[in-house]
Amino acid sequence: MRRALLPLLLVAAALLGGCGTPPPEPAPAPAGGAATLPGPVPADLALRPAPGSAPAAPAFTGALTDGTPLAAAELWAQRPVVLVFFSSWCTTCASRQAALSDLARSYRDRVVFVGVAGADQADEVQDYLRAHRVEYPVVLDDQQTIWRSYAVREPPAVVLVAKGGALLRGWPGGLDAPALDQRLRELVLAGQP
Repeated sequence: MRRALLPLLLVAAALLGGCGTPPPEPAPAPAGGAATLPGPVPADLALRPAPGSAPAAPAFTGALTDGTPLAAAELWAQRPVVLVFFSSWCTTCASRQAALSDLARSYRDRVVFVGVAGADQADEVQDYLRAHRVEYPVVLDDQQTIWRSYAVREPPAVVLVAKGGALLRGWPGGLDAPALDQRLRELVLAGQP
């Protein structure tokens, strides 16, 4: 009887021991997708009013890196927005990105950073976002439609939009993180040191 059970026990042990191929791990969610959208607006967010003479920012819709639709006007209806125009092949963009990513994290939910990737391939954008720890939403602008609406000819460029959609300022050639931090404190955040 024991000899008859031994082969069955060996087969059962092999099956339970995981001799089969393990299931593949799920692919990581694309960087810059819906998971990076902001949370609720902080109750204590104090903002400066936009100048009455400021023009309206060009509203746009686009798809985030994971295909989620994004309407910029919905974001700036609730809080200021920083648009960061970049391309994965832009060396100036790459040299400034780590500090901009840190700045975006420090302003999380108070000011929304939105990347606008133009003249690029989706896989190269993903490599860039992962390499530079970009944790804010990124719109793919393959045809550079959004870029043209903001008169961006080449990366980098940064645009600041006030809550409500007033176009406050744009910086062709971009802006480094310390200078952008200073501009945010001067132009949109009330009561900030």
